[in-house]
Amino acid sequence: MPRPCELGRASERPDMMPENKRPEGGADKLKVLLVGGGGREHALAWKIAQSPKLAKLYCAPGNAGIAKHAECVNVSSDDLDGLLKFAVDNKIDLTVVGPELPLVAGIYDKFHARGLKVFGPSAKMAMLEGSKSFSKDVMNRFGVPTAAYEVFTHAKEAMHYAVETEMPVVIKADGLAAGKGVVMCDTSEQAVAALSGIMEKKVFGAAGDKVVIEQKLEGEELSILVLTDGETILPLASARDHKRAYEHDRGPNTGGMGAYSPSAQFDEASIGTIIDKTVRPIIDGLRKEGTPYRGVLYAGLMMTKDGPYVLEYNCRFGDPETEVILPRLKTDLLPVMMEIAGGKLRHRSLQWHEKSCITVVMASGGYPGACQKGFPIRGLPAAEAVPDVVVFHAGTAFNEKKEVVTAGGRVLAVTALGDSLRAACETAYQAIHQIHFEGGFFRRDIGRRAIEVLK
Repeated sequence: MPRPCELGRASERPDMMPENKRPEGGADKLKVLLVGGGGREHALAWKIAQSPKLAKLYCAPGNAGIAKHAECVNVSSDDLDGLLKFAVDNKIDLTVVGPELPLVAGIYDKFHARGLKVFGPSAKMAMLEGSKSFSKDVMNRFGVPTAAYEVFTHAKEAMHYAVETEMPVVIKADGLAAGKGVVMCDTSEQAVAALSGIMEKKVFGAAGDKVVIEQKLEGEELSILVLTDGETILPLASARDHKRAYEHDRGPNTGGMGAYSPSAQFDEASIGTIIDKTVRPIIDGLRKEGTPYRGVLYAGLMMTKDGPYVLEYNCRFGDPETEVILPRLKTDLLPVMMEIAGGKLRHRSLQWHEKSCITVVMASGGYPGACQKGFPIRGLPAAEAVPDVVVFHAGTAFNEKKEVVTAGGRVLAVTALGDSLRAACETAYQAIHQIHFEGGFFRRDIGRRAIEVLK
């Protein structure tokens, strides 16, 4: 069976920002545990490994790409007891949590009880992502613009509402569904079929025990991510991802098939105004209620003719947004995370490269459905040799021959910087055409609509 990762040094290669040599340990150096094993975590590992404040980076469980930057640990990201034991035994100074599942399961609370610092929110605050109905109720409580909605726990009642209400609607499984629990419905027939699948056939498991049915909004989508200690807000660069599996936004929703940053439609001033309407009310409201939100908060927005509306909140870095935001970040991320984990954010600004960034996801055949795994990936060195390119691994492992093989639905996120979005796009596709594995596919139109807007 393929192994998630092996210990290894970073190969010498011309990354867009070459990995710093790992500093020697010392009193002011930090031992960091990164939890997760996808493309987001590879981007985080790549960025954290550049910090002069780092003494040692571990990743549990990691993947074949993360192994270039961290020592991978054979502990699953949902094994909270195993992660806690490792953190205690290895005197970890900071645990950075990538995926949403351990956050919703309470990794912050478990570690905090043992005096360990965690970058990420408590279990209660992670419910902003863990429960769509909880999130919508919080938005309403603090006056955040969001689509009108109803919540249902019984399939028949939900279906009756779907027949009677005005179309189109969006049906969302209430719980975590790996980014796939959202169905767009233009007709009542589609809505009833979706509800049957979610609530009766349990296509998303227990996540579909409860559903949210909401008005479908029209406009441009935008992703906003902020870092916060529960009071101070540091915006990250804007990004736009592409959820549908196939070109021209066709096919089923996925975890994301690509992204670009910055957003072509919004400047820094307008982003600040958007944050004041969609993020600040949540941060301020939760703090006043005595439950401050700390970590990174992701707001998925729809820019309608009436202004920004929140589609969803996530309690962690977005994927694949992280893969296009972090390559543009000049500021050392590790001290910022440590300050937030300690409850007091002293940084008041972040520095950014002016270049654009784009990432294109290479996925396994059948994604977002069932996928075969274990296919060797060819051409990685050639892709990584393209100037201003880094290839983030999302679903990879090593096989018995120590070959890098596919190990998930989303396999790679091929990322490039450029002086313009067009230049970054051309470079990313130049690199992606060097890579081959059986059944692999990718969208050929990531960022293309934004390029036309900029023209």
